Amino acid sequence: MPRTSPQDFVADHVAGIPRSGIRDFFDIVQNTVGVISLGVGEPDFATPWHIREAAIYALERGRTQYTSNLGLLKLRECISTYVEKHFDVRYDPKTQVLVAVGVSEALDIALRAVLNPGDEVIYHEPCYVSYAPSVVLAHAKPVPVSCRAEDGFAVTARAIEAVVTPRSKVLLLSFPTNPTGGTMTREQLLEIAAVACRHNLLVLTDEIYSELTFEGQHVSIASLPGMAERTIFLHGFSKAYAMTGFRIGYACGPAPLIDAMMKIHQYAIMCASIIAQEAAIEALTNGDAATAEMREQYRLRRNFIVKSLNDMGLPCHLPRGSFYAFPKITSSGLSSKEFALRLLQEEKVACVPGGAFGPSGDGFVRCCFATAFEQIQIAMDRTAKFVERCRKG
Repeated sequence: MPRTSPQDFVADHVAGIPRSGIRDFFDIVQNTVGVISLGVGEPDFATPWHIREAAIYALERGRTQYTSNLGLLKLRECISTYVEKHFDVRYDPKTQVLVAVGVSEALDIALRAVLNPGDEVIYHEPCYVSYAPSVVLAHAKPVPVSCRAEDGFAVTARAIEAVVTPRSKVLLLSFPTNPTGGTMTREQLLEIAAVACRHNLLVLTDEIYSELTFEGQHVSIASLPGMAERTIFLHGFSKAYAMTGFRIGYACGPAPLIDAMMKIHQYAIMCASIIAQEAAIEALTNGDAATAEMREQYRLRRNFIVKSLNDMGLPCHLPRGSFYAFPKITSSGLSSKEFALRLLQEEKVACVPGGAFGPSGDGFVRCCFATAFEQIQIAMDRTAKFVERCRKG
């Protein structure tokens, strides 16, 4: 077929991927003056000063070189120590840890390292917007499993096993979950681990929100018996340490899988920024107190926003992790997209339509409470007025 325009040169599998529903919506937000944003999932806290100072000091010392493709050994040692302490899994820093440009890159290279064309990746939905597109970009097939509000947006072993086929290769998990704040218990994860072992699935677990767990103890599936050897553990610094712009994350897993990921990483990226890596060392070494303080602030905001949403008649489960509330808005008589657009236009409050996180998110919106408490209070007052108007027709 003749190529008559630049668009004709775009690969078919890329042309078929939709633009991010979050980013499209926030193109509209950015053109609206005076908006209170409950939208983009970014901490409103500045990166703690001692972490910023470590980055500044690295610059002053002229630390501007390449590092090992795997990342600074000192950082990998800190990661190994931290993961063992907080997640109860031990990784060899020399062969089982790779420093990446955020969890997004770590996930991308993990998928590309293990998937062949036509392989299937099972994942739970609603979920972070990049999961299905990342699978497609690796020439594999995304297979969603819906999670329900009445289950606290946890995923069940039964639902996962129901979609397993001979082409299933990877199970992608992310708890606490963006956008729902859903979490999993150890007992639930044990059932899922049994499914993974029974069907010989590799597990990718994205635990970027794990430090923002408000009740109970976060458990990593990688720590369960027999799972470390079939799990790639993904984590980073953006949420717990308010380091989104540093773009620093990491992957831990069996040495052959980390080596395969490193091959892609070294040709595509070379290495993560050494300045960000130096800051990450400081975060892991001395950052727990700042993380605990931020978590407490998020907890207070969570309690307020969830009560406010329920009080105005928008059912919202209490998220046990992350900094997102995911209320059901069907009682307004509007679709998720209509609700979000009209709330923005009429009350200048920005939230994200639930459908941006997959079809099972329709009927919900995501409200991020990583913004100042006073702003959340105003946003909830405006939202309550909007909901009341919708019900009156």
